[in-house]
Amino acid sequence: MIKHPGFPGSTVLFTFLIALCLSSCHACQAQQPDTSTQTDGYTYKRPSSGGTGKVYMGREIAAIMTATGGNWLDRDTRQEEENSPRTIENMNLEPNTVVADIGAGTGFYTFQIAPKVPDGKVYAVEVQDRFIKSLTSRRSNEGADNVVVVKGDSQQVNLRDGSIDIALMVDVYHELSYPKEILQAIHRALKPDGKLLLLEYKAEDPDVRIRALHKMTAEQIKKELEANGFRLQRQEDFLPIQHFMLFEKVEKTEGN
Repeated sequence: MIKHPGFPGSTVLFTFLIALCLSSCHACQAQQPDTSTQTDGYTYKRPSSGGTGKVYMGREIAAIMTATGGNWLDRDTRQEEENSPRTIENMNLEPNTVVADIGAGTGFYTFQIAPKVPDGKVYAVEVQDRFIKSLTSRRSNEGADNVVVVKGDSQQVNLRDGSIDIALMVDVYHELSYPKEILQAIHRALKPDGKLLLLEYKAEDPDVRIRALHKMTAEQIKKELEANGFRLQRQEDFLPIQHFMLFEKVEKTEGN
């Protein structure tokens, strides 16, 4: 999320190394390997174009889109491209449902969901300050009193244990710097019968014109989530360019 400033180089080699670091698209500092993460499910390689060089379960984690890309999140064609009302309809929300929109961005889904849960809440969880400011302003302007803006970080969603019915991540998961830790944090925040809905661009479809690291296969999604306490409950194919994959929380048993 943090773009590095340039540093003066005293040799050609030093200049090359700095350029290589910058090529990881603002993820260089955040993704530097250390002993704890190398032995905790992550490996490292030279970053691909648009990637971080950090690998989880065979998948290179994509570089994060910064808040400067907010206009793209609110593009005029998004409803047609993604059919978000169909997604929300299939979340089976009740008036008192508590939802967490993880990586809420500008609130594209947050503020469509809020009227559906008048007696519940929508936690709009974000890590970038510019998005936090935008979400807070929009909440006030729209009088969305059941929206709560939450500042998360790279490893925590900062929600109380057992506090939410369903978590939603829309085209976010592939960019998580610490997917294992965030999935575990969501697992704790969900109620015992809680659900996690992932929407990710379809890597299986060559007609989905999204950069490769910003798409995922259903098989890869299932593999990563099942390794972190979730079980696929429902997978639908009604969205034009995204997977709709609804997972249920699996309670950990002794010895697991």
